[in-house]
Amino acid sequence: MAAALGRGLGRCRARRAATGLRERWPGAALRPCSSGAAPGRLGRAALDRIIRVDHAGEFGATRIYAGQMAVLGRSSAGPLIQQMWNQEKDHLKKFNELMVAYRVRPTILLPFWNVAGFVLGAGSALLGKKGAMACTVAVEESISDHYNSQIRTLVEGDPEKYKELLQVIKQFRDDEREHHDIGLEHDAEAAPAYSVLKAAIQLGCKAAIFLSERI
Repeated sequence: MAAALGRGLGRCRARRAATGLRERWPGAALRPCSSGAAPGRLGRAALDRIIRVDHAGEFGATRIYAGQMAVLGRSSAGPLIQQMWNQEKDHLKKFNELMVAYRVRPTILLPFWNVAGFVLGAGSALLGKKGAMACTVAVEESISDHYNSQIRTLVEGDPEKYKELLQVIKQFRDDEREHHDIGLEHDAEAAPAYSVLKAAIQLGCKAAIFLSERI
């Protein structure tokens, strides 16, 4: 009886304290104490996966363009590749900030993606400008599709709570679509064995996404 009464009084005090805060700062949102509970409907683990895999994806993209520039940097395609590379660097910088803000650990596979991304970029560039553009189309299509899936997840979770993250992902999705379209405009589909090359690269992207979300 005494214990139940104590718990009831505790809840009443908590409600009065919350009411007092709202009266003093009407626009303030009361943040829950850290208790391991899922943020919003999305869940902490799901949010971590989104930020972790996007950070890994943007890191990998910078390495792909670095590999392409190593081969084609002095060619006529150099300025175009550099432009897309610069955007990917900005994307990575933002996700570096989000990793810290949300306290998310990076994937342990970053050293592997460092090498694999560069090799993919340089290898596709050895096929010439068309090969590099084919790689761009395949990768950027995979990334933009994945971003769309994340946007749906965040909207279904709590679009107001994750407003900033949604804005970032939407903007980066649009940038990736632009890169995809640039690749098509610069003869990506004329690359040797385009369909096979694209399918192979996208299969690798799916594997990278799956692993980077979890490891």
